[in-house]
Amino acid sequence: MTAQLRDNPTQAQQEDFTASPDSKIAIAAANVSMSYMVGDQRRTVLDDVSLSVAAGDIQLLMGPSGSGKTTLLSVLGGILTPTAGRVKILGEEITQMPRSQLSSFRLQNIGFVFQGFNLFPALTAAENVEVVLKMQGDSSHPRRTARELLEQVELLHRADAYPRNLSGGQKQRVAIARALAGHPPVIMADEPTASLDSKSGYAVISLLRRLAKEEGTTVLIVTHDPRIQDVADSIAYLEDGRLQGALLAG
Repeated sequence: MTAQLRDNPTQAQQEDFTASPDSKIAIAAANVSMSYMVGDQRRTVLDDVSLSVAAGDIQLLMGPSGSGKTTLLSVLGGILTPTAGRVKILGEEITQMPRSQLSSFRLQNIGFVFQGFNLFPALTAAENVEVVLKMQGDSSHPRRTARELLEQVELLHRADAYPRNLSGGQKQRVAIARALAGHPPVIMADEPTASLDSKSGYAVISLLRRLAKEEGTTVLIVTHDPRIQDVADSIAYLEDGRLQGALLAG
């Protein structure tokens, strides 16, 4: 991938945030900050971050450990409420959205892949995917759909296994299949290939690229994996909680 640095990313991203709901911007953040108290000291995790992701693009969040990438992903996904700033997803401002409304919005529109997997230990791999489909109101064939999603991540043969009997890489693929449940227009993933071998990693990368380019899914990924850069449309670099630059595919 060839890339070029935006001349004035902050100005462009501010304009993206004020765009109309039917614009091509799927994710927009304006002046997002996040801080909390540690004893009598205030720690700043995110410092005035503004960025945007176009619909159907794959954008990476990269930077050193502790730079705020996972916190930013959680803020953009409505899991954490920022100390300051605003976030829009699919034209809807989620920052001030009531929690019950936000939970429903996330369920229907955002597929999450968590670094810690967050699987239900008492459910099989297929059931972990199926439960999300049921929560979304899919009453047609959730069991069959869950197995089809596991097949997409090459894990159908472990559909009836419990998380305790799965390897880290297999748990990761269950988490990815679960994120795809209901075909959400936005997927947010925290190190989705970290636990995968090269074959499985490339399969997941290819799947994410197909979703973005063929189905218009917007994909935002926190990663240290250089392999994903080959399919990214843009890369945002964070350091010490601040956006250092945004690279655009050229």
